[in-house]
Amino acid sequence: MDSNLVKKYFFVKKIVIEEGYNDEIIWQKNIIFQQISESDFLREISWVILSSGMREKVISKYFPIISNCFYNWISAEKITINKISCLEEALKIFNHKKKIASIIAAAELIFKRGFDWFKNEIVKDPINKLKEFDFIGPITVFHLAKNIGLDVAKPDRHLVRIALNEGFDDVQEFCKKISKVSGDSVPVVDVVLWRYATIEPKYLDILKKIRFVT
Repeated sequence: MDSNLVKKYFFVKKIVIEEGYNDEIIWQKNIIFQQISESDFLREISWVILSSGMREKVISKYFPIISNCFYNWISAEKITINKISCLEEALKIFNHKKKIASIIAAAELIFKRGFDWFKNEIVKDPINKLKEFDFIGPITVFHLAKNIGLDVAKPDRHLVRIALNEGFDDVQEFCKKISKVSGDSVPVVDVVLWRYATIEPKYLDILKKIRFVT
């Protein structure tokens, strides 16, 4: 079972790379939590907040412009001091006041407590600590955790379906199994499988039919 599963994974990974998404794999591979800066964290939490309930293509289109409204995430202090202008400018681009306000609230919290302190708290209890932020819920918390280099997968609808398709009730267990055999990290496994699901509409049928001779 492990052999067939990992062969499916490498089959999928090859397609994802051939379709031009190798940069996403490399990006995720190079994300290391210990090296995450305050600016990195602000950018990633903002991406996840904006992405909640939205299509990735929509957020990708607007995110560079929104980033400019927040001084390209230079620091929590800069955003906090200029929060009114950040809010006003960002709403001109992305008219969702609660989400934009949540980004500002995240910056204020980090500025108040200090990023080094907050990062240490994440190490102690990552999922619960990240849930302290608005718009970071039971699914999106894993999205954020993955994007800052923690060894987790995001249990979104695509990964849940793929895991069930392969006989796993738990996305984390499923991705860890592939990670252990393939040598790729859990977040990289997540990126590969998720991207494949966005490329191939019939991904479940294809994966179910694939059987490799061992």
